[in-house]
Amino acid sequence: KEHTSGIENAIISVHCHDDLGLANANTLAAIKAGARQVEGTINGLGERAGNVAIEEVVMALKTRHDYFDDLQVNIDTKQFTKVSKLVSRLTGVVVPPNKPIVGSNAFAHESGIHQHGMMSNPETYEIMTPESVGAEKTDLVLGKHSGRHAFADHLAKLGFQSFAEEKINDLFAKFKELADRKKQVYDDDIVALVVDNLHHKKAFELVAQYYKLGEKGYAYADVRLMTPEGEKADAAVGDGPVDASLKAVERVVGLPISLKDYQIRAITAGKDALGEATLKVEYNGRLYHGRGISTDIVKSSVNAYINAVNSVFLAMELEQQEEE
Repeated sequence: KEHTSGIENAIISVHCHDDLGLANANTLAAIKAGARQVEGTINGLGERAGNVAIEEVVMALKTRHDYFDDLQVNIDTKQFTKVSKLVSRLTGVVVPPNKPIVGSNAFAHESGIHQHGMMSNPETYEIMTPESVGAEKTDLVLGKHSGRHAFADHLAKLGFQSFAEEKINDLFAKFKELADRKKQVYDDDIVALVVDNLHHKKAFELVAQYYKLGEKGYAYADVRLMTPEGEKADAAVGDGPVDASLKAVERVVGLPISLKDYQIRAITAGKDALGEATLKVEYNGRLYHGRGISTDIVKSSVNAYINAVNSVFLAMELEQQEEE
């Protein structure tokens, strides 16, 4: 600017790549020095190590607005998580869990002292809210470092809020044993602990499933489930075998349960690789998680959905017992 005549009539742009992991820092330095156009990408996609991630720059400007002289950025930050997932799905480039702002662990806490602090005051460890970037509320990830307080709080969120202290202590001891063997304990793992402790039979179990692709891109599926009223079957048509199969299960279950998130990944290599399906469903304003594993991704998806539905029914049953 000092050596360029007429620069005050131009907008200075900054275009950074992340070869040394400094794209964000360099971009922010350029903005501080007067740049007013940033060339970047969602999720930091680009040549070599990628371009600067737009979501990181914008949230840095908003979070540290005092340092950047309250510079205005007219971007709806609540769309970042949604757009990030869309870009990832369309490009096939997975977002790393530890990616700032939009990574699945960006608002996750496992450490016991972190979780206790978060439950007392979210600002203890978070400089922005998950809602500000369109993410779900803070996720307290349960693992071997989690404390009893976080475990009891998670039980309540899963619908198990009526347990006595002695029962919670017993479940927590079993949880710690499980956490020593697994890096992360999922909701369906906790539900399984509760079910085993209550000697509770699952409400729904998969008996058989069948699906086929139609000639015009649609898929047909029928499922047979063991239910509390005995064996039942139903069928549905969908955009693909997974969509059709889950719709068929939903028809058997008969509750307005909506699918909120669905992911599939290979957890082993080779043509007979195991596929792990993880999903979230919502019922009565509460989220329930499900996970299924199979060499057939449709079957793993159905099992994941059924596991989530079983969590819904178990929570309903415990609430009914509490009322009685």
